[in-house]
Amino acid sequence: MEQIGTRDRCEVNWIVETPEADPLTGHVRWDMGHSLWNGGMALGAVMLTPFFTTPAAVVVGLGLTGAMLLLGHSVGFHRLLIHGSFRTTPLMRKFLVWCGTVAGMSGPLWIVKTHDLRDWAQRQPACHDYLAHRRPMLIDAWWQLHCRLNLAHPPRFDLARLEADRFILWLERTWMLQQLPVAGALFLLGGLPFVVWGVFVRVALTVHGHWLVGHLAHRRGPQSWQVADAGVQAHDVPWAGLLTMGEAWHNNHHAYPGSARIGLEPGQSDWGYAFIAVMERFSLAWDVCLPADMPGRAGKLVRVG
Repeated sequence: MEQIGTRDRCEVNWIVETPEADPLTGHVRWDMGHSLWNGGMALGAVMLTPFFTTPAAVVVGLGLTGAMLLLGHSVGFHRLLIHGSFRTTPLMRKFLVWCGTVAGMSGPLWIVKTHDLRDWAQRQPACHDYLAHRRPMLIDAWWQLHCRLNLAHPPRFDLARLEADRFILWLERTWMLQQLPVAGALFLLGGLPFVVWGVFVRVALTVHGHWLVGHLAHRRGPQSWQVADAGVQAHDVPWAGLLTMGEAWHNNHHAYPGSARIGLEPGQSDWGYAFIAVMERFSLAWDVCLPADMPGRAGKLVRVG
């Protein structure tokens, strides 16, 4: 695999070599904090929308959902913080990572560790069902939304570069509280309907939609590539390509994990990459990694589509 600068863009960035690590042996345990958060947001959305819904609130809620998915989850957390597929200014980096936190799934350090543990495990010959989304849909939903996996012998993380950033540490400690200023601004703009749709519905859609696409992307759907030696292969989820800002072209992402562009084929919408391209045009993004920058990756791939 090729390197840009001094770092391999296809590595699992935040895990270091841990010879004794075992991705297969572990126990699924209830995660009280995330369970109450995810369940509470969903329950609030279901119970409150019949009483606090206006056309403007629906537009604002769905618009904010898309904006936070684009700026926060897709660009800020996934392509920038986790994979380092481009670089940007310190101020823009802070803004995008804040948007990722406001998306509502968790704090930046938890997201990085959860993503990279799964990424690392799926590249092994075998891994726990939790990490492969291998169980039936309802079981996987309970596991992913309300539980965590405690591996008996987990890999070691090196998060020193992230933990040295006071802003990221602050977001990690306060990720739930980051909804409060958003809720306050929404209340001033449109009262309780804006809060219900702009916070409860938005977070519930984000969290549950993220799980659903992740589940399907490891179970069924079109494939263009197989990754050699990987025990878990990915699939594209075409109907979700637009809704996920390009993240649903997950088979492409497994093929080129460091690429800032995920929608690689004609007709594969990728608003995340489109936003990065606009940033690059205005000198707000540089060192943008694309599949062409990783010619050595071809040795790990088998074309199947």
